Amino acid sequence: MVLAVKENFPQAAGDPKAVAAAITALTASFGNRVVTSRAVREQHGNTLTWIANQPPDAVVFPQSTEDVQAIVRICASHHAPIIPFGTGTSLEGHVNAPQGGVSIDFRDMNKVLAVHVEDLDCVIEPGIQRKALNEYLRDQGVFFPIDPGADASLGGMAATRCSGTNAVRYGTMKDNVIALKVVLANGELMTTARRAKKTSAGYDLTRLIIGSEGTLGVITELTLKLAGIPEAIAAGVCPFPTVEACCNATIQTIQSGIPVARIELLDALQVKAVNLHSKLGLPETPMLFLEFHGTDASVAEQSRRFGEIAHDLGGGPFDWATQPEDRTRLWEARHHAALSNIALRPGSTIVPTDVCVPISRLAECVTATQRDIAESRLVAPIVGHVGDGNFHLTMLVDMSDADEVRRAKDLSERLVERSLAMDGTCTGEHGIGQGKMKYLLAEHGAAALSVMSTIKRALDPHNIMNPGKIVTLA
Repeated sequence: MVLAVKENFPQAAGDPKAVAAAITALTASFGNRVVTSRAVREQHGNTLTWIANQPPDAVVFPQSTEDVQAIVRICASHHAPIIPFGTGTSLEGHVNAPQGGVSIDFRDMNKVLAVHVEDLDCVIEPGIQRKALNEYLRDQGVFFPIDPGADASLGGMAATRCSGTNAVRYGTMKDNVIALKVVLANGELMTTARRAKKTSAGYDLTRLIIGSEGTLGVITELTLKLAGIPEAIAAGVCPFPTVEACCNATIQTIQSGIPVARIELLDALQVKAVNLHSKLGLPETPMLFLEFHGTDASVAEQSRRFGEIAHDLGGGPFDWATQPEDRTRLWEARHHAALSNIALRPGSTIVPTDVCVPISRLAECVTATQRDIAESRLVAPIVGHVGDGNFHLTMLVDMSDADEVRRAKDLSERLVERSLAMDGTCTGEHGIGQGKMKYLLAEHGAAALSVMSTIKRALDPHNIMNPGKIVTLA
């Protein structure tokens, strides 16, 4: 099963009559673009992780920024909650509707509005998905480098401040969004910045919205940084005797200034799952997947230098390839790592989580987590974007075993505690949503949470923008 343990969050006491009135008004304006069937509504609640599905009361499909403004104004006039929806790939209940309300699905707002190759940027609508954007850009010699694995929408990627396998070289979404257009809770349209590469003009509203998970406004347009497609790309795999050696090789690679584009850790159990799913035939030992970008000469030099580091730590051989089909097969296997784990324990359910620590603490955190998994008597492969200290745990849980469910929850709690004790974060890229709200006080402190609540109240005084996520307003 793909779905995991369903932890319920209380259904807040909304006003069903007000929501019904909003849906009536929306239907009058948008006709059959407003859908209230149960199946469609449940598809727009949480579907990919352990939090129970809380569907909206209706789903509406806008086709323009003006449509979004009209939807928000109607909902605001009735104090009906609004939940933005991209492709539904988020993992912490971001798209749930705990107070009911209206899901805004950006499926039809999927256009590339402009590409400025000379400036290395593009302007897009939020519903376009990552792979479609790069297909559009490919013939122009540029690409958008953020790759979370899932074929997510770009609006959702900005809303959750996602990252992924390329983050070690190209950064995360916060580093690659230049400007946004955002519909605020009163229906007004805010432009956060211009296309200039830098500015000192006022508050950084772009970064305020990125990672706000739809709680401060609805993104309707994005201006993104692009990168030139590298002349040469080499990808490869390198086995190591231990996970600790993998982590130490990562740390030395980063500290040596080798401009690695991707560096991904798979523990032995995760390699076994990938072999079963993708038929790779890799040795089932801790392993790094790597990719280097540059010229033919620089890629060869980077690969050679990494191979030396690996050898000194007992790793290798480092086998690398430059053929696109070989690289594609390797990274498709990595992207399917979470789903591949189903083969390790048929009938179990997936409970994913992630943390991120400073890379100097990475080896310590990962090895301590491995010991914790063994002591908890759980099956939980580890995979991670270790170039920036971020790793994922995929627990495979028998949901009919109450004791096992408890052990899995306890393990997840200890993982976060361990990360915070190492000056890390409760989530490197999954986001907060509903699932990790309880950790924000320990991570940020009361003063920071008070500031977040103040910002939320100022921009959304009636708490209609994706309520019940990140911060709770009394």
